[in-house]
Amino acid sequence: MEKIRILGSPDRPLRGQVTISGAKNAVLPAIAASLLTQDEIHLTNIPLVKDVFTILTLMSELGAEYKINGNCLTIAIRNVLCHEASYQLVRAMRASILVLGPLLARHGKAVVALPGGCAIGSRPIDLHLHGLEKLGANFTLEHGYIKAEAKKLRGAVIEFDKKTVGGTENLVMAATLAQGETILKNCAQEPEVTNLCELLIKMGAKIDGVGEEIMRIKGVSELGGTIHDIIPDRIEAGTFLVAGALTKGDIYLNRVRPDHMTTTIEKLRYSGAKVEEIGRDCLRVQGSEEIKPQDIITSPYPGFPTDMQAQFMVLMTQANGTSIITETIFDRRFLHVNELLRLGANIEVHGDKAIIKGKTPLSGAETTATDLRASACLVLAGLIAKGETIINDVEHLDRGYERIEDKLKQLGASIERITTEKEEKR
Repeated sequence: MEKIRILGSPDRPLRGQVTISGAKNAVLPAIAASLLTQDEIHLTNIPLVKDVFTILTLMSELGAEYKINGNCLTIAIRNVLCHEASYQLVRAMRASILVLGPLLARHGKAVVALPGGCAIGSRPIDLHLHGLEKLGANFTLEHGYIKAEAKKLRGAVIEFDKKTVGGTENLVMAATLAQGETILKNCAQEPEVTNLCELLIKMGAKIDGVGEEIMRIKGVSELGGTIHDIIPDRIEAGTFLVAGALTKGDIYLNRVRPDHMTTTIEKLRYSGAKVEEIGRDCLRVQGSEEIKPQDIITSPYPGFPTDMQAQFMVLMTQANGTSIITETIFDRRFLHVNELLRLGANIEVHGDKAIIKGKTPLSGAETTATDLRASACLVLAGLIAKGETIINDVEHLDRGYERIEDKLKQLGASIERITTEKEEKR
């Protein structure tokens, strides 16, 4: 079993440059989109993270052939050998549900395991299924699996009851090969959704309203191959911005999209950090001696991202005063609070609100990551906690951060990945 060990200090600023990887949440639907064509899809700037290899394992089972060269992926599915996404893979990564729409659109049937619960709360897929039913799909539920069939998907008007990133992506992909026009209302507007739509357009899809709440998709008979660049990961970039502000450091972030991070940057500036754009794809963050408290409410893009909530909670433990974070996207996304309490944080949770009282010195302790972003927040806390911090279950961290310990080490952090004796004996 691998762990992360950090020797932290409240007086060790991070300094230097870091290159941000491609967005995990953009590459996963892009890989699923390769199911829509027999031709090769070439994706550049892919992050080499665990979730990418998980979905590639699934795609291989479905019949995909792929090769990775550096941070470039070439993938093609000439013939679909299987229509089933197994429970083991869907359980490991809920984004596996994104194969449902493409499989139905191109092949007329799909069998996908129900995702079940999630460490950060329930994320039902009813919005996916309701939309696909309107396109003409029929569903049955047997032994924990969704069995879907559709002789031919047909365009429809679909309005999501609430914003859903995965639901929007699944329905857009399905609609590209549906007969006639599909109108999607109340679409998610995240940059990752836009990046997927741009890929689909390059493949030959006809989509109007990309990046807007209403999109119109005119179905085509077939899609082809293309080359597509995955956008930078705005959550990884936000995590390093917080690291700079938290440690009173001075960090340059290369290969970023500041226009995708407006709310995160605004909140960091409000806390007292200096964040400036250097050219088109570089950000510089300089931490302040005094961190100001603030109230934060998570909301769908372009609001404050739920995926940055845990990282900002660590920052607020060092603010001079009381802050309140309200989580509106997922239930049970405050599991990291108990681990931060072990490090000495003063946090109270009341329903969907976390009340953080600062400034509180943190001290190193052994902790356990409960999910992807919780693991990142524990890394940040370990940087400023006095003494040694151990983070267990780092497979969560590896799902979405590419070599985070190496990147932090380049900035001056004392951090390493360690392997237990049990793992070494294997």
